[in-house]
Amino acid sequence: MSSNLVDLDSWRALPAAQQPDWPDRGELDKVVAELGGLPPLVFAGECDQLKEQLAAVARGEAFVLQGGDCAETFSGATADNVRNKLKTLLQMAIVLTYAGKVPVVKIGRVAGQFAKPRSKGSEVRDGIELPAYRGDMVNGFDFTAEARRPDPWRLLKAYHSSAVTLNLARAFTKGGYADLRQVHAWNQDFVAESPAGRRYEQLAREIDQALAFMRACGADPEEFHTVEFYSSHEALILDYDRALTRIDSRTGLPYDVSAHMVWIGERTRQLDGAHVDFFARIRNPIGVKLGPTTSPDEALGLIEKLNPGNEAGRLTFITRMGASKIREHLPALVKEVTATGARVAWICDPMHGNTFEAPSGHKTRRLDDVLDEVAGFFEVHRSLGTHPGGIHIEFTGDDVTECVGGGHEIAEDDLATRYETACDPRLNRSQSLDLAFRVAELYRG
Repeated sequence: MSSNLVDLDSWRALPAAQQPDWPDRGELDKVVAELGGLPPLVFAGECDQLKEQLAAVARGEAFVLQGGDCAETFSGATADNVRNKLKTLLQMAIVLTYAGKVPVVKIGRVAGQFAKPRSKGSEVRDGIELPAYRGDMVNGFDFTAEARRPDPWRLLKAYHSSAVTLNLARAFTKGGYADLRQVHAWNQDFVAESPAGRRYEQLAREIDQALAFMRACGADPEEFHTVEFYSSHEALILDYDRALTRIDSRTGLPYDVSAHMVWIGERTRQLDGAHVDFFARIRNPIGVKLGPTTSPDEALGLIEKLNPGNEAGRLTFITRMGASKIREHLPALVKEVTATGARVAWICDPMHGNTFEAPSGHKTRRLDDVLDEVAGFFEVHRSLGTHPGGIHIEFTGDDVTECVGGGHEIAEDDLATRYETACDPRLNRSQSLDLAFRVAELYRG
């Protein structure tokens, strides 16, 4: 067992991209020691359960819906925020479950998504240069020297904020809030109110009839009243995720108990880098973001390092190509990976490749581009006979105005109305449901 623990720190000798420049290593050591003694946020058995469900995705028998905030904030860990996000995810899931006729694995970008990679280490405003905002786990959003100074005690706050969020999510999903009939009633409200609603009436009516039929048959399974909901985040700040790695008492194997699933971002997936080394040693289900520059050889190298045993459900590739590039770049990756017999799940992140700056200076995305990338993802997999395994989106349950388009049309001039994200633009509730119905249409093909 001790060799496991030694191995868990081998990443420290390797180049680690996107790590904060902590001003005081001594303070960081204190925080890490404290985190190391805190209870797990999730259990290894739950991680294994998710791995089994992702194995079904890899076999083409299930679909993943993964979503939540671009970057969570400490102030956002409120009952209303968590409930609204969960409500939106559940509404999307019921539509996708019915249309796809397969189970939908529900994974939140929640309870740990507090750190963000940045393209530049610093930000300049009015001639003043300060460290970039790297998420609430590292520093503050306000553009002041004090706020932007990396503070390791924020890692501890991230743990407690995650615990609060997970506690709320568990309560909502087990306490009757996730009841299928109630979620469907919310969708009916959406269809009635949405300008695009007529397009979805047919599907909503079919779900209605299916539920009525089951009720008439006296079918009332437990699954109608509660849902399995899993947490995930980009494990960017390695000191945090290493401090929350525990040896499972059942198996003697290491799990990162900060989340059920963790992923490596596009900027930190270097084959000889610290992130890949650390992820190779934990036993959670893991993901890797693949952008348009990913070569088939890199993808195969990642499989070799991260899933040498070819265990189904262990590794998910989350592609983030951009609407204009997915049809060109994805086929070679899927073809070459599939040819090796590698068992991976493929998920589409249609958000990150489609960001642009509006004339107002706001970062935004067009819902049409998001939909087009998902359509391209489905087209590629259909043409190759492989399974389009899911979608990974940034959304919020609130009526923000951060992405343009949708049934309740948001124009570029509207962006300033409610632009509340701490980092990248998110779909609002209405746009998210638009997306779910459109993906359902793609699924039915």
